[in-house]
Amino acid sequence: MRIAALFLAGLALLGADAVKPEKKIDARLKEVARLQGVRANQLLGYGMVVGLDGTGDKDQTKFTVQSLANLMSRQGLTVNPTTVKVKNVAAVMVTAELPAFARTGSRLDVTVSSTGDAKSLAGGTLLMTALQGPDGQVYAVAQGPLLVGGFSAAAGGASVTKNHPTVGRIPEGGLIERETGGNFNARASLRYSLVEEDFTTAVRVVHSINEELGEKVAQPLDARTIDVQIPKDYQGRAVELVARLENLNVQLQPKARVVVNERTGTVILGSEVRVGAVSIVQGGLSIVVTSTPLVSQPAPFSQGKTVTATKKEVTATEEKPKTVTVEPGVSVGKLAEMLNGMGVTPRDMVAILQAIKEAGALQAELRVL
Repeated sequence: MRIAALFLAGLALLGADAVKPEKKIDARLKEVARLQGVRANQLLGYGMVVGLDGTGDKDQTKFTVQSLANLMSRQGLTVNPTTVKVKNVAAVMVTAELPAFARTGSRLDVTVSSTGDAKSLAGGTLLMTALQGPDGQVYAVAQGPLLVGGFSAAAGGASVTKNHPTVGRIPEGGLIERETGGNFNARASLRYSLVEEDFTTAVRVVHSINEELGEKVAQPLDARTIDVQIPKDYQGRAVELVARLENLNVQLQPKARVVVNERTGTVILGSEVRVGAVSIVQGGLSIVVTSTPLVSQPAPFSQGKTVTATKKEVTATEEKPKTVTVEPGVSVGKLAEMLNGMGVTPRDMVAILQAIKEAGALQAELRVL
């Protein structure tokens, strides 16, 4: 009995060593999910920048001339568009982001970008421009002097440009005129969207919310969406409920993923990536073609002509193949060290990882940028 007990205990210890604990990452709900309906909105407007030092649009930019003539007409001045010079004026598009829960009278930053052939917007001032949302309604107006983080200079046919002088910003240059959304506290339910779809994470988020509130008010709709019915105790107090839920800890399972950028030869490896048993043979064949010019001179007092020719030589060099055998379960980080020891370049490593994936030995998702 004693021997049998010791034998069973040994098996238990072996089993405990063989089964590795599952790696988990703790994160807050606000970091893994977004609350639907709480987001910014994009605004867009067309305007004019004046006061430029001869770096504005040229006369060939017809819409700038027309815009300036229309603007002066609204100010009570009648101007012939054919006589307008616009070298100190530039037509621009103005963009901004309307934050969630923004209130009337608040200010926001705006970005001004040239739409014509202006050389620089430095020193210019944006005239009052209406910023519209996707629904065509005006939500803000923008006006003010531009800050341009670049310059452009030219003289004698030579020019120097730094950064992007045709794009500028106006800090707090936009004034909100219309609010979005309604009474957040009047909501009867909340809906969260996971940043990355995952059924396991969705179920764990639901479990954490129900355990925190002590009742089953949350349910998963799919791998990304979670619906939460506001309890009676928080009716009319949705803000307090969100503040309580957004700091809940959620256990995440790190995904096995390899991200490859073929243009730069960059490989980003996840800690959970594993490689099955595989043998890698990597070798190189280089072919060099050289051309040597030759001149053939005729014999003295002969009537021959000088003839030029080219002698071509082709040399092929095949390197000895480098072989590495990978044991099952090896991490990609260890594989990268082994390949670096073989002198494999980053671009060759990208090709090797893609081939391993095609062979079914890479136990991870491979994303190529």
